[in-house]
Amino acid sequence: MTIDRSTTSAPAVAAAPADLSPSERHVIFLYLGTLIILLAFGSPSGGLIDIPISFFLKNRLHLTAHEVATFRLAASIPLYLSFAFGFIRDMWSPLRMRDRGFMLLFGGVTASLYVLCAFTAMTYAMLLVAVVTLTASFLFVSSAQNGLTSVIGQQHAMTGQVSAVWNVFLSIPTVGALLIGGKLSGLLEEKDPDQALRILFLVGAAIMAVIALYSLWKPAEVFDNVRVENAAGRHPIADMKRLVRHWPIYPAMLIWLLWNFAPGSNTPLQYHLQNTLHATDAQWGEWNAIFAASFIPTYIVYGLLCRRFALKKLLWWGTVFAVPQMVPLLFIETTTQALVAAVPIGLMGGLATGAYLDLIIRSCPRGLQGTTLMMSWSLYYVVSRFGDVLGTHLFDRYGGFTVCVIAITIVYALILPALLLVPKHLIATADGQTPDFTLGAPEPESDAVK
Repeated sequence: MTIDRSTTSAPAVAAAPADLSPSERHVIFLYLGTLIILLAFGSPSGGLIDIPISFFLKNRLHLTAHEVATFRLAASIPLYLSFAFGFIRDMWSPLRMRDRGFMLLFGGVTASLYVLCAFTAMTYAMLLVAVVTLTASFLFVSSAQNGLTSVIGQQHAMTGQVSAVWNVFLSIPTVGALLIGGKLSGLLEEKDPDQALRILFLVGAAIMAVIALYSLWKPAEVFDNVRVENAAGRHPIADMKRLVRHWPIYPAMLIWLLWNFAPGSNTPLQYHLQNTLHATDAQWGEWNAIFAASFIPTYIVYGLLCRRFALKKLLWWGTVFAVPQMVPLLFIETTTQALVAAVPIGLMGGLATGAYLDLIIRSCPRGLQGTTLMMSWSLYYVVSRFGDVLGTHLFDRYGGFTVCVIAITIVYALILPALLLVPKHLIATADGQTPDFTLGAPEPESDAVK
């Protein structure tokens, strides 16, 4: 099998779709943003639930760091297979309600599973089974949100704006979970173990029940402006072949891989701040919260720039700003300086993250948006785990965080040549102009795996 990446003289842009009114866009963004926030708080692997579970494992079950890491590795198995849940979303319409059907059905199922877990005595094995089962059920709802969001972005030529909104609304619960999750864990420490987990799981059940009820709302601005792309009589194997032959996803996923690999940005950084700079647990949480919050301003800037500049320019600008992102950590000597440095470090990464998600949405083959977006999350969890392992090895071997900063910078720099692999017609337009094959025209044969 050979991959032909030759270019053609075909026009890069087809007639732009009818522009949505500002009020319609606002309703769409509000609907998607609310859903993203609810899902982030209800996720078994999200900070609100995950952080108290990690403290439960450490403080109540008295697991070592290695044992907690092993638990996380096993509990993340459904996350590694996220693409499969996306593919099911693209193939199936539960209750004949499409994405709302997934939200209603599996939002209710996940809420019920949370309730069941709440009244089950939790051993190590039972907690592992609970998290794996909850995560698998939750991913059906997540795939619906991912698929719906990317379809709206493609069909209305606003992939950049959708990327910005997605990242902003995802950052809000991320910051909130880092701040609330630790406090919730502290409150649960006052309870006996079974009662503590019961409260935690009931909180998760309530959030997922709200998501199930949320699916009953069907705003016309959102769903009347979505065209059905899944033709009747589709064959799963044929769609899988079409996905494999779709060249644009390969450079997009490669860039996403390099961006999220970041060897040393998690565990080694924590050990550097806490062991070398003597940061407390609370200060480590504050660093992560500041870091996550600092992305938001550049996400907003990206949402404004994407309507004025072609994605090609934003990809290059974002990457150039992002390559030295971790370099400020080489010059910090105190915890206070580290907290201050978290601000520019976060700001330097926002433009790149917005552009890379924009690229992934544009790269989705028609009718397989859920599969492609969930594939990106599968890749995220796999490469971030391996990046953390490599970073930890470098940190231990060379006795410091400097080598991790060097490794991260080199990996980020590799994104620059990877940008040359992206099909030119895919990134030649700004929001409001759509590349040919996302409008429904046949995908360029030159961009296929032959």
